[in-house]
Amino acid sequence: MTDFPSVEWAVSPAPVDYEAALAFMERRVRAIRDTGAPELVWLLEHPPLYTAGTSAKPEDLKDAARFPVYDAGRGGQYTYHGPGQRVAYVMLDVAQRGKDVRDFVAKLEAWIIEALDRFNVTGEIRDGRVGVWVDRTQPGGPMREDKIAAIGLRLKRWVSFHGISLNVEPDLSHFTGITPCGISEDGLGVTSLVDLGLPVTMEDADDALKAAFRKVFASGLVETTPPLSEVQA
Repeated sequence: MTDFPSVEWAVSPAPVDYEAALAFMERRVRAIRDTGAPELVWLLEHPPLYTAGTSAKPEDLKDAARFPVYDAGRGGQYTYHGPGQRVAYVMLDVAQRGKDVRDFVAKLEAWIIEALDRFNVTGEIRDGRVGVWVDRTQPGGPMREDKIAAIGLRLKRWVSFHGISLNVEPDLSHFTGITPCGISEDGLGVTSLVDLGLPVTMEDADDALKAAFRKVFASGLVETTPPLSEVQA
């Protein structure tokens, strides 16, 4: 039994243009609030690009010419999106779900951690560091923690958009064009499921995210046609 109405779940098979995705989310958020459109979780990949959140610092963009750079309008700093990274855009009615932003962000974190558990990966959160981390410190060695998933969120009239990104098998060298999420301390880096030595496909990750979403958000899921299918074809 679930506590909330079923959420639409869509997976785009081909990379989606970033600006087109933002425009779609804006439209869907308005429709959820104004006309009662169903909530939606949209899984996709983007072509290689960097995005700047509302707290982005110019000095954290190390290589502006490497990939396109977009103003995302979400919270947070600079982040990377590209092939091999599962982006999940989460358009949910936070007012209906308790009107508690901290609790909502905690659920996003728990969603990622629950999905990672499917692969016997222990995801952890850290005070002062947004996202989900993996402790890779070796016994007797220096501290090493790598970020495996990022969270960037925006609310409009209590409807969420943007969401999470989970590193399945991206080119990790692409992260070097920015200071990811402003994190530059020694011992901190970026990882992925495949970098951890796990032969995880995008389909495997999607299955884990779907099961974890049902559990953490107490919602049923209804598969639907991916947004912008006609545009991307």
